Amino acid sequence: MATEIRVPTLGESVTEATIGKWLKQPGDAVKVDEPLVELETDKVSMEVPAPSDGVLQDIVAAEGDTVGVDALLGSIGSGDGAVAAAPKASAAPAPAAASDSGGDAGGGDLIDVIAPSAGESVTEAEVGTWYVAVGDALSIDDPVVELETDKAAMDVPASSAGVLAEILAETGTVIAPGDVIGRIRSGGAATAATAATAAAVAPVAASAAAAATAPEATTTQPSPAAAKMMAENNLDAASVAGSGKRGQVLKGDVIAALENAVPAAAATAATATPAAAPVQRAASGPADEVREERVRMTRLRQTIARRLKDAQNTAAMLTTFNEVDMGPVMDLRKSYKDLFEKKHGVKLGFMGFFTKAVCHALKEIPAVNAEIDGTDIVYKNYAHIGVAVGTDKGLVVPVVRDADQMTIAEVEKEIGNLGRKARDGKLGMDDMQGGTFTISNGGVYGSLMSTPILNAPQSGILGMHKIEERPVVRNGEITTARMMYLALSYDHRIVDGKEAVTFLVRVKESLEDPQRLVLDL
Repeated sequence: MATEIRVPTLGESVTEATIGKWLKQPGDAVKVDEPLVELETDKVSMEVPAPSDGVLQDIVAAEGDTVGVDALLGSIGSGDGAVAAAPKASAAPAPAAASDSGGDAGGGDLIDVIAPSAGESVTEAEVGTWYVAVGDALSIDDPVVELETDKAAMDVPASSAGVLAEILAETGTVIAPGDVIGRIRSGGAATAATAATAAAVAPVAASAAAAATAPEATTTQPSPAAAKMMAENNLDAASVAGSGKRGQVLKGDVIAALENAVPAAAATAATATPAAAPVQRAASGPADEVREERVRMTRLRQTIARRLKDAQNTAAMLTTFNEVDMGPVMDLRKSYKDLFEKKHGVKLGFMGFFTKAVCHALKEIPAVNAEIDGTDIVYKNYAHIGVAVGTDKGLVVPVVRDADQMTIAEVEKEIGNLGRKARDGKLGMDDMQGGTFTISNGGVYGSLMSTPILNAPQSGILGMHKIEERPVVRNGEITTARMMYLALSYDHRIVDGKEAVTFLVRVKESLEDPQRLVLDL
């Protein structure tokens, strides 16, 4: 009975792909999980593995065809085909055995290091730092390599104890979930044989590094879909930067190049206005250049930069300010912090009070908790509060879900848990999706005042700042108070000035009279 080969799920927003290249032909023997065909979407190229052992019986979708999710690509029939000519399989998984480049050195099987799924909407990642080199010993669950997605960085652990035998994806390579990025020889040891494996891998690594530094010299042909689109638009392949494997130009790269060509052409035509040309980095002098250091931006930092700039370009962003007397909260915290920590096992901080104050204000001013979707306004009848956390790798915003239904103690516990995961690089996609409002505490770094940028598509973000003892006038007399400036940045397309000011006043009232939080006033 034939086994069907079908198009797998391509990602939450991807509905079709183009057949790139068939890696096997009818009559070829295949092993389960062996790559059969390469698919290309607008964003990434991926391989479809064999669902079973057997012989490739027929190919239904030819190279260059556009196919949808679950479309039939071909079928696998029973039989040996050319299996007799293939290397003898070991007890290791089929893909690892088929690519055993080290013979019996080390006496162990090759185990694939596979890029894990990073979330339903994440279709690619960039290889970051390899923590071990070829020939280094590994224990099970030791971190092997760091992967960077648009949202976070994550470590890939060793699935078996042994020795790192191969590195198949160098730092900077863009890969898809399920790709094999390296191999571990289980039960192996760092011997001369593994050194030989390293020597065999070195030329591949060197060529990959050369391709990364000089993408224009790549010999990888554009994908069929990309080549067709370039021919239709008279586009030179050398002018398109490839984001696929080994620098391959994908359909999405051509689309991006065409989009960028429009403003570039406009700038060329407007020769009378040189100011419209993009600002170029001034070349450093020889004496300064030797003292400079050039470091590649991580995917997380690139995404942060793009999202913040997109938020500025899209939203009609405006910031309103107020100040709050933090004395009542600080006094309450001082009186009950020891009892609070003893009962709940967590310290009583300021974020619990601010989160609850924001939730109360959102109930009264729902527009601040809404977002724009095309010509619709989506009101969120729940409060998922994002808490901005600064890490060594950049700013991340984990989300406290249903914060409006939590107690202050529960909020503090969840914020503490998310903060630890952020600093340890353990945040998952689920931890950072679905926020409806964000709080950013620049005061921990000493900021006195700022205008925070929206975390799109949200319509509001609250900026906390440094607490300072300042003179204030009350009842005609000058006294001192522990004051903090608050800043609310909001999207003026959906939130009116009156609503924004009222929201900030409600937050101020709750903090200056914490009993309101208890009485829900």
